[in-house]
Amino acid sequence: MSTLVIHHPSYLDHLTPVGHPERPDRIRAVDRILEHEKFQSLERDLAPVAALEDIARAHPMSYIDSLHRLSPEEGTARVDADTTMSPGTWEAALRGAGGACRAVDEVLTRKVSNAFSASRPPGHHAEQERAMGFCFFNNAAVAARYAQSRYGIDRVAIVDFDVHHGNGTQDIFWADPSVMYCSTHQMPLYPGSGAASETGDANTIVNAPLAPGEDGTGFKEAFEVVILPRLEDFAPELVLISAGFDAHARDPLGGLNLTEADFAWATRVLMDVADKHGNGQVVSVLEGGYDLEGLARSVAAHVMTLMTG
Repeated sequence: MSTLVIHHPSYLDHLTPVGHPERPDRIRAVDRILEHEKFQSLERDLAPVAALEDIARAHPMSYIDSLHRLSPEEGTARVDADTTMSPGTWEAALRGAGGACRAVDEVLTRKVSNAFSASRPPGHHAEQERAMGFCFFNNAAVAARYAQSRYGIDRVAIVDFDVHHGNGTQDIFWADPSVMYCSTHQMPLYPGSGAASETGDANTIVNAPLAPGEDGTGFKEAFEVVILPRLEDFAPELVLISAGFDAHARDPLGGLNLTEADFAWATRVLMDVADKHGNGQVVSVLEGGYDLEGLARSVAAHVMTLMTG
């Protein structure tokens, strides 16, 4: 079977202020690299608009409604100091969540081996009732709840290697024994959460913070010593990857020194976990990554690893 990439032109319509790092050029860079000849065997699909009831498994309907009301017909609406909505943001956010759900459908019905949802805006900072950190809907969380509701998956793991801690994903699954959230991230750094002592009410939150300047050696150690043993014990039936590439050495928003080879390695070991416990079921969703060259090269390495699994 093949690897699926899900994308949509509407991701370009989420506009941010001039100079904002989370800009449409990010998706242009991803789309451009995945047009290379070596990716011609990819399956490709357009992200649908998510059903509101699917989003509502991760975010209360009151929050969804308030975000919709905030969506401007022209200009911009500010959510916080870093996060704004343009007229195209609402559809892009709906399709980001919808693309993650479509990826789950295609993987869990065995139409493809694995899938990568190349969407923006990102999602892992979106808490149950709070948009922040460039994020509106938590795509990985929506996908996890969708897999549980639609396909009866009992244990889902979400593994996040973005340079920033996914406070939103941690918030949503803090007390949920059926979802394990694992994160490597730089600390201290925005948003300030993600200490190793933050383990959740059900002990299914696994944080492995990295010091500024850490490179692939420390990153791999965090996986091998902290994350992979916990995943083995949890035995997930589905592995979701919050694939942020801003831990790359080129990225302007972080201070880690990872390379695309490190992201490929992490992808491979997570595929191995999925092969052992979940019939190889892996769904990846794009999170951060703000240096265009670093982002493109990292996505290429990530997707190529998925393809060669």
